[in-house]
Amino acid sequence: MKITYRLMIKEDIDGIFNISTLSFNTPWSKTSISNEMNNPLAKYIVAIDNSINEVVGFIGAWIIADEADIMNIAVHPDYRKLGIASKLLASLIDLCKNLNCSKINLEVRASNLPAQNLYKKFSFIENGIRKGYYQDTGEDAMLMQYTVHRNK
Repeated sequence: MKITYRLMIKEDIDGIFNISTLSFNTPWSKTSISNEMNNPLAKYIVAIDNSINEVVGFIGAWIIADEADIMNIAVHPDYRKLGIASKLLASLIDLCKNLNCSKINLEVRASNLPAQNLYKKFSFIENGIRKGYYQDTGEDAMLMQYTVHRNK
């Protein structure tokens, strides 16, 4: 299986929406995902299974000034545990280096240990908690941050 990684295009919206509905308690609407295409702050990277030419994962961030805020990362359930999330995150970090970001920030559910472990593998550090952040459950969000090390 060959997976390629590239920036999102309009034709990826349905695939991103499908993965979102399979991955999140409160997925973004197709309209919200579509609006990201026209948002100059938004950068989304998709993972494409070349054999079927479909989106199997995605990561999105907003770049504001010199910091990135990860909005979402998800991989289709049939493609989990294949390293796709790691490659998506690595691709986003590379993009942030190219855009001269100094930090990458995110919120992650306090109960989502697999995601926290992924971020820690990439040297994200815990730097706070947002109490009751998630509206669907009232769960706390752990704040994590990565310091971007530019290539010299």
